[in-house]
Amino acid sequence: MSSFSEDDAFEAAVPLSQRAMIGRAAPYLEGLNPAQREAVEALDGPVLMLAGAGTGKTKALTCRIAHLLASGRARPNEILSVTFTNKAAREMKQRIGSLMGEAVEGMPWLGTFHSICVKLLRRHAELVGLKSNFTILDTDDQLRLLKQLVAAENIDDKRWPPRMLASIIDGWKNKAWTPDTVPVAETAAYDGRGVPLYAAYQRRLKELNAVDFGDLLLHMVTIFQDHPDVLAQYQRWFRYILVDEYQDTNVAQYLWLRLLAQGHKNICCVGDDDQSIYGWRGAEVGNILKFEKDFEGAKVVRLEQNYRSTGHILGAASGVIAANKGRLGKELFTDAGDGEKVRLIGHWDGEEEARWIGDEIEAMQRGTRGRDSLSLDGMAILVRASHQMRAFEDRFLTIGLPYRVIGGPRFYERMEIRDAMAYFRLAVSQDDDLAFERIVNTPKRGLGDKAVQTIQRTARTNGVSLVEGARLCVQGGLIKGKGGANLAELVQGLDRWHRQLREESDTHVELAEMILDESGYTTMWQNDKTPEAPGRLENLKELVEALEQFENLQGFLEHVSLIMDNESEETEEKVTIMTLHAAKGLEFPAVFLPGWEDGLFPSQRSMDESGLKGLEEERRLAYVGITRAEEVCTISFAGNRRVYGQWQSQMPSRFIDELPEAHVEVLTPSGLYGSTGGGMDLPQSDLPNRAASADGYNSPGWRRMQSRMDRRPMSQPSEARNLTIDAQAVSSFTEGDRVFHQKFGYGEVMEIEGDKLLIEFDKAGTKRVVGKFVVGAGQADDVPF
Repeated sequence: MSSFSEDDAFEAAVPLSQRAMIGRAAPYLEGLNPAQREAVEALDGPVLMLAGAGTGKTKALTCRIAHLLASGRARPNEILSVTFTNKAAREMKQRIGSLMGEAVEGMPWLGTFHSICVKLLRRHAELVGLKSNFTILDTDDQLRLLKQLVAAENIDDKRWPPRMLASIIDGWKNKAWTPDTVPVAETAAYDGRGVPLYAAYQRRLKELNAVDFGDLLLHMVTIFQDHPDVLAQYQRWFRYILVDEYQDTNVAQYLWLRLLAQGHKNICCVGDDDQSIYGWRGAEVGNILKFEKDFEGAKVVRLEQNYRSTGHILGAASGVIAANKGRLGKELFTDAGDGEKVRLIGHWDGEEEARWIGDEIEAMQRGTRGRDSLSLDGMAILVRASHQMRAFEDRFLTIGLPYRVIGGPRFYERMEIRDAMAYFRLAVSQDDDLAFERIVNTPKRGLGDKAVQTIQRTARTNGVSLVEGARLCVQGGLIKGKGGANLAELVQGLDRWHRQLREESDTHVELAEMILDESGYTTMWQNDKTPEAPGRLENLKELVEALEQFENLQGFLEHVSLIMDNESEETEEKVTIMTLHAAKGLEFPAVFLPGWEDGLFPSQRSMDESGLKGLEEERRLAYVGITRAEEVCTISFAGNRRVYGQWQSQMPSRFIDELPEAHVEVLTPSGLYGSTGGGMDLPQSDLPNRAASADGYNSPGWRRMQSRMDRRPMSQPSEARNLTIDAQAVSSFTEGDRVFHQKFGYGEVMEIEGDKLLIEFDKAGTKRVVGKFVVGAGQADDVPF
């Protein structure tokens, strides 16, 4: 009588097809580190692949799919593999084919959330009142439909723009809220009419047999929740589910995945909680943080061996992100050695920062920094906000340094900048017909195509410019109603600005601000509630600040025309300039991270809107920025910046003091903080204007910062002295103290956070400043400002 052995049990449990594949060589497993291999081979049950930056998560994910196919665990059509971009899906398919040595065919369920849901929804469209040939509206079509609904309700679309409603509805759909499930707390949205308009919008979409992108997930979640038989069918079909960038999923995507995974529970999610930076567009970092709670018995595999960056870069990034409370935790390491320390440098102002970085890039390209030369293609400047790009673009264009802007147009090619420049051009010359055509109805002045044609016809008939043609139309009453009145106001404004420019009654900077205000252009963006509007306003402020470097408006316009005409060849290597958000997933040998100042980075808007949650997302963004660097990472900040046309002292980012000192080298250019004269080595004529504002370069605040300099020798001790940032600074003031600030005057301390004070100034309002920049009110007379 034979006994039932373990081998017998194995053979009884494993189908013949799978047993036949087990002995087959698996070359795709070669080269995987232990953690990667563990993640690839853990095929049964829920698995969270917690993959740090640069740890080879795409390799592990594609090897896992190859292992499922090669081992016979699943057929290609039984694997649901979800990505966030079509590019990622194509790359994954190519990699799988390469790993298996053959083209991968018949994987219909490898794609983005939207592409997969389109296929599903076409099969079950009737369950949500649609036909299978429904149309997917793009953003323009969606906005056009909402404009019609808003107009039908007699809503003031200037105060309540349809684009704002589109953003609200998109947010609700990301949370999987249908019109009848929107929470009571949200009913005040869009002047209390958001929910009824959402319902009307959904009804109209069904009448048109159409959906928008948000509906693709929302409808499928609704179908799965309302029709258990349909859900059960796909739970049987999708034997294995794999999800890339799980930390970026929103609520609707999370619900869709969780419903499908309740079948076999064979779901593998790959992501990094420390790189969740898209909360502003609906991503919920909580989805990855609660994975183990959502899927009982889940296996968590941490990929911590980094193949991108050196040890000091990883140490600096790990030190910053460790301050976040909402994270699962991991420690990145590398076999590549320590490399160079992360470099930290402070500058007097933003323009100096741009000059220094430009010089440093050229030196790196030449190989004169004690290291091999680097290609411009291998260097990147990553900024927190797009308006920061202007200073770098201006500097690079001036010195002829080729660059590219990723994720958006170059600064002077942005829509709002072109509009503003058109107004400036008309103030200089009223013969500029192209500029007039651009702004005649921007902002909206009630001038339709017919009115514009009347202006053009009048100008041609009389052989004059379009501005003069518009003046003749006004004088002759050729354009009636609101449009005619607004055109008259525009013509009067153009005449007034042109006259003021000639009379030089105002500075050209003040005139530029006046033009943007009086034309209604600034107000147009202030009233725009879309996510892009704040950034456009910041760009306009940056444009006005750029004018200060020129003697007059015409000189500035000529400068821009000349530098924009100086285009480099596409084949030429270029420095990359992009935002931190756009840089996720990329890597460069050398990375510059400018503008690390509180309010700019971390963003004050993010902290105001989302509190601690916003601050932690900003810190994750800092982590992403540092980990983009392979060999050289440079962090910089400025002590002074122009804000709303005024010099303001800037506090170094709180993230700087979270950098572990062991991984940081502090740089200071010659004369910046270390010159014996106590000030920057600039011509004396430059100092009064700068020192008169934002604490100045000879202020007690800067002298106190000088006194804290670290005297450790650098590679060139005769040229520089290091600055030490005091991470443990504590304010000597208490709430209620009367204090004095060089720029803002007298005030009272309202709140204290470390060495940062919230002060209610008698004449300047409430400001948050560093304690070292103020003195007790009784000491004010003794300070040699």
